[in-house]
Amino acid sequence: MLHDEGGAGVPILLLHGLMGSARTWGGQLEWLRGFGHVYTFDAAGHGRPAPAELTTEAFIEDLAAATAQISEPMVVIGHSMGGLHGWVFASHYPDRVRALVVEDIAPDFTGRTAQDWAAMIEAWPPFPDEDAVLDFFGPVAGRYFLNSFERGADGYRLHGSVATFRDISEEWGTRDFWAQWKAITVPALLIEGEFTITPAGQMRQMAAVHPDAVYVKIPNSGHLVHADQPERYRAEVEVFLRRVLGA
Repeated sequence: MLHDEGGAGVPILLLHGLMGSARTWGGQLEWLRGFGHVYTFDAAGHGRPAPAELTTEAFIEDLAAATAQISEPMVVIGHSMGGLHGWVFASHYPDRVRALVVEDIAPDFTGRTAQDWAAMIEAWPPFPDEDAVLDFFGPVAGRYFLNSFERGADGYRLHGSVATFRDISEEWGTRDFWAQWKAITVPALLIEGEFTITPAGQMRQMAAVHPDAVYVKIPNSGHLVHADQPERYRAEVEVFLRRVLGA
């Protein structure tokens, strides 16, 4: 579940989004190795068993156990669900996080439901080959799912239960995570896509209430900012890492 991607120095942990996998960070590994020792992580329920209770806290405890071998405080870089898990992890284990990058996720989705979204995903067929995935989802999301799906005899399929993915998302509709965000003080970079999934203004507000946070909105990008606008994403993260690491 924890993958050593090489490099040396400060540990840098990459956390993927819902329905993603460690492999979705492949395009960022080479340049991130210039800043430290890079690790990727497959969240519980994504190609391996989910926690008995699908709470954010259960995922955080799984993450804490999986990364216990990393003794030095980490830079945690997370996309979507991974960004949420990054800051909740930092609020629970403040001595284990040096800095945070949070990509296109906000603290409060209360009132939203994943029921319709889950029904749509249930209707996805097995995709017979790579071209079928790219044709269905487009080049950006298609590559994301190619790096996440499992390949079987009948083609590419999800690497986890739709019910699990649904219930992870459903929890976000029942509570907010402002208290966990406000509990952290480590330097943070907040990256939002122009065509975001986040409630309007929340990521700016996250920066406003944090003592050391920078907010950036990336034009012409959707939810997968690091895949949609990789050069701009890299530029912003490199500036941040140079500041917080003195590189």
